[in-house]
Amino acid sequence: MLPLSLSLRTKGSHLSFLSRPLRTLQPATLPKKSPRLHPGNVYCRTRLHTRSIHLTTRTFAARPPRSRDRGPPSSEDTQTDFSALNVLGSAAPPTTGIDACTNDGFVLNNDVRIAGSGVLLVSGEAFRWRPWIGASRREGTIAEGGKGDNDLVKRLKDSRGMWEAHIKAWGILDLVWPKPDLLILGTGPSTRAPSPITRRYLHDLGIRLEVQDTRNAAAQFNLLATERGLTQVAAALVPVGWRE
Repeated sequence: MLPLSLSLRTKGSHLSFLSRPLRTLQPATLPKKSPRLHPGNVYCRTRLHTRSIHLTTRTFAARPPRSRDRGPPSSEDTQTDFSALNVLGSAAPPTTGIDACTNDGFVLNNDVRIAGSGVLLVSGEAFRWRPWIGASRREGTIAEGGKGDNDLVKRLKDSRGMWEAHIKAWGILDLVWPKPDLLILGTGPSTRAPSPITRRYLHDLGIRLEVQDTRNAAAQFNLLATERGLTQVAAALVPVGWRE
């Protein structure tokens, strides 16, 4: 094996090969520490450890439509017009539903007119309802010439401003069976919270209570009575023109 470094000398016709001792090669030394970055270059420092992936840039993000025009209406027979969709269109309205609210009474869907009184709708029947009359008042005694307590008219607002009727005003609910699941109470021209006594009495009967003004209560009764049936929903409505 020839040495890595050779020198050639000529002496006449004689050739001699001289070898030179080789220097020992040392392994390359690397810096022990990684190159330091500039302290202000935070972007480069974070790029060495984390890498973020952006699928959509702001330039190509979706923009809101300039127009909501969906073109001319389709002529297909199978197309559904959701604006004209009426789920309860084929269901017959209840006969004791409220057709109109007058100042002193109501007009039912069966053309029955109630004047000078509220109405209590239970199990498909309509009853005159006067919760403002005191419990000890005797109806009809004045017309018969007797001595009746005609001045005992009870207020529907207690000392705290809450709506309250005497317990005897709910007597029909105590007798009827099966009892309705929900009672919609219309408190007159405006919504007034019922008293704890009224809530507790209806809760003991197993009847849930929902309170609204009379107009909205009548509309909700018509909807729920058509959807769920007359035995599940009842209504107790005070005339819209009631004033104390």
